[in-house]
Amino acid sequence: MRRIGPVLAIPFLVLGLLAGLTTAPANAATKYAALVLDVESGKVLFSRHADDKRHPASLTKIMTLYMVFEALEKGKLSLNQRLTASARAEGQACSCLGLRNGDTIQVRDAIKALVTKSANDVAVVVAEALGGTEYRFAVSMTERARELGMNSTRFMNASGLHDSRQVTTARDMARLAIAIRRDFPGYYSEFSTRSFTYKGRTYTNHNKLLGHYEGTDGIKTGYINASGFNLVASVVRDGSRLIGVVFGGESGSKRNAHMRNILTDGFKQAEKIRIASFKPPLPVSRPTIMAAAVAPTPTRAPQLASALTFGREDDGATRDNPEEEVGSRDDSGAWGVQVGAYSTEVRAQRSIATARGLLPSLLNDTEGKVEPLTNRDVPIYRARLIGLLEKDARSVCLDLKRRKLPCVPVPAGG
Repeated sequence: MRRIGPVLAIPFLVLGLLAGLTTAPANAATKYAALVLDVESGKVLFSRHADDKRHPASLTKIMTLYMVFEALEKGKLSLNQRLTASARAEGQACSCLGLRNGDTIQVRDAIKALVTKSANDVAVVVAEALGGTEYRFAVSMTERARELGMNSTRFMNASGLHDSRQVTTARDMARLAIAIRRDFPGYYSEFSTRSFTYKGRTYTNHNKLLGHYEGTDGIKTGYINASGFNLVASVVRDGSRLIGVVFGGESGSKRNAHMRNILTDGFKQAEKIRIASFKPPLPVSRPTIMAAAVAPTPTRAPQLASALTFGREDDGATRDNPEEEVGSRDDSGAWGVQVGAYSTEVRAQRSIATARGLLPSLLNDTEGKVEPLTNRDVPIYRARLIGLLEKDARSVCLDLKRRKLPCVPVPAGG
């Protein structure tokens, strides 16, 4: 074989280095994707490669937890139930909790380990408990994901460890983030767990937006070399909830900074949209009393005008302020409160009943309304109670939020 001399070899070496320089950024770029979505309106506020397939890494565990929460609601699991680790679970590449073959772990601890430590061994434990084998569980994950509208997603395992066939998109992950909070509001709060102690060792949540970016209440990070640094975040401010998704960060800190930037810009856009779409309630017209039609005696006119303006009062009823001027009252019934948006009409009705049970004196006389939003991949049912003054609607929401019930004041018909 003819050998290449030192002089001729230099150009080939340079070409090789140049090829490496040009392909590395291209490969990095193919990992990136991002999306910011306003949950209430369904509007996309930021999108880059949102429908291009990416590797989910440990974002996979959001779907694993969806399946766990569903099993809990259906009675197939209980929080105190102990699950047994297999040799396969013990052999998982870490991040791990360090379970050995034959060890057991309570379901409640397994949930926290998946949320905070992103433990791959625990993912296999719950997969085998629910599916018999991890592969069968992954098939069920994919089927359930398709039912949620995640049509570009395929799961091959429960942990997110790399498999070239395991893919998703930023848009599908946003759908999953919305679905898990909507379908399991009682369990969703697990994603806000900042730290978890197991057998004397404390694990902190990998999602560093928690406690460092205002309004963040979940949900999950992920990393493998094939994906880069991924993050799905849910943030609520001033009644607006945004879901942010970032794939392919060069580092955890750069990913977090990018997420903060696109979410901050998203909230500015959401505020502009809310202001532009706000329709103030129409004023209630009040009858005009003609002097000639009132009474021939002028001294009785003010009493009659007052009665017609405020309407007939029940026997024995008195106004809070008898000195109140005609026309100075707020229009009653022009506002209401929204106490969540749910995947089924039954859950929406349940939320309305819960709100009334918490504040019966303020909400029993309101009109409960379930409003379906069907112009999206998965129908959503908004739960509302209508018939309040604006100031009362805002006060009710403050009270309900303190009692851990979601609430947003809304204008009637808005």
